[in-house]
Amino acid sequence: MSQLRYTASIGVTLWQRALMEISRVRGGFLPATIAPMIFLFGTSGQFDRLSALPGFPADNYLSWILPLSCIQAAGFAGGAVGANLARDIEQGWFDRLLTSPAPRPMLLLGPVLAAMTRSLLPATIILTAGVLAGAHITGGAAGVAALYLGVLWFCAIAALWGCSLALWAGTQQVGPLIQNGVLISIFLSTAYTPQPLLSGWLATFAPYNPVSHVLEMARQATVTGIDPSWANTWPGLLALTGMTIVMSAFALNRLARMGR
Repeated sequence: MSQLRYTASIGVTLWQRALMEISRVRGGFLPATIAPMIFLFGTSGQFDRLSALPGFPADNYLSWILPLSCIQAAGFAGGAVGANLARDIEQGWFDRLLTSPAPRPMLLLGPVLAAMTRSLLPATIILTAGVLAGAHITGGAAGVAALYLGVLWFCAIAALWGCSLALWAGTQQVGPLIQNGVLISIFLSTAYTPQPLLSGWLATFAPYNPVSHVLEMARQATVTGIDPSWANTWPGLLALTGMTIVMSAFALNRLARMGR
């Protein structure tokens, strides 16, 4: 039991250390909030009339795009963990952690949990702003729960992705690659248009992109044509589980290689 408490204390300490950045760098959460907010209102303003197309499942485009912006904010919050880890590697702090008796997975779990905690703030700000601007919460508590589950879980996946690249590159110059990976995974999905209205190569690719299923699950909160149900939830859970397994394996492999 003492070993378990010791392991847990390490994870909690690293979680607290990562969260301290909010108080020390008070604008640290702004990039994960402002950029998705710009996408939210810029895109909804440009493509609002898409909601008038036959077969469009939402009553307005803002309701369709709002879950995407929340997931995008979570991805940015998670990716920031990788950039911070790369900074710690450059400054030699992470080498000191590697020489400690701390279990290796805890070195990643603490920061990942901190990213998930931090993602709640930008996601809530964006959700609130979207509702005030005219989006509708049609899925009730169950739909909002599905949205926040997607936010937290996708943030963890983005954090593992960022940590993997940071451990591979060992430099903060990998930051743009981390963020671009998050953006590409979102853009090549049903992010902006429902699957039936897609065309060309994207219509073929989007159903195989796991992020499409995550967005489908999250849209139970605001899209009238996607009611809260197990049928609209399990594909997202399966996609999140698969991405977690792949990213965890990648991150732990790079961590093991770095410690040799």
